[in-house]
Amino acid sequence: MNIQDYLDSTYLKTPEQAGITLQETQKKVIELTDEAIDNNLFAVMIRPNFVKEIREYLNEKNSKVLLGTVISFPEGINSVTEKLTEAEKAISDGADELDFVVNYKEYLQGNLHLVKEEFVKGTKLCLDHNKVAKWIIEIAALNDIQIADLTKHLSTWAEENFKSEDLAKIFVKSSTGFYKTENGKPNGATFEGVKIMLDNAGKLPVKAAGGVRTPEDAKKMIEMGIKRIGTSSAMALVKGDGKIGGY
Repeated sequence: MNIQDYLDSTYLKTPEQAGITLQETQKKVIELTDEAIDNNLFAVMIRPNFVKEIREYLNEKNSKVLLGTVISFPEGINSVTEKLTEAEKAISDGADELDFVVNYKEYLQGNLHLVKEEFVKGTKLCLDHNKVAKWIIEIAALNDIQIADLTKHLSTWAEENFKSEDLAKIFVKSSTGFYKTENGKPNGATFEGVKIMLDNAGKLPVKAAGGVRTPEDAKKMIEMGIKRIGTSSAMALVKGDGKIGGY
């Protein structure tokens, strides 16, 4: 098992969140990309405003590292039109993979029509451009029944609207890593939450993001059946540096 083959090495903090300048953030994104190139990581996952620059950088390096970005991050509350507009620009700028945040607040209000609309239209846009679509359901905001239900809905809509050979390009993803929880509750992927997703995702692959903090955890997730891991500490997982903090 090569953990590198599963890793989306991630930096998604804004300068304000990190307490640093835009230039310092840009430097971190370049360093993340160099690290991914040097260690054969599967992908880098960055904010949309850096996609064009990093696409050019990866091309200059003749790198096979894939370039991912996030859409309607981290709350997922943008309208369908806004999400599609953001996604179109990301594709134009050179993103290979788009991780959309599901409007889980609307889901919790019972607005399945809107959630289905954004899922189908966003996924179609990606597939039409030969891109991968990942849908973040934010499991920390849901209970077990809701995790199962929303995952199953995404699976059903995917099979109803897209070809079977395209389903491998449509992921269900656990978390943004930015959700604010109370009482120390995990805000990212947990073994329990990921198992529920895997049990209900049907033919769709699952991505675990946030909270995968040791090589042992990563290996266990992979053995469970996840296809990708999103982490801001990719090299600690690869090198086995012990438990780490962060996303």
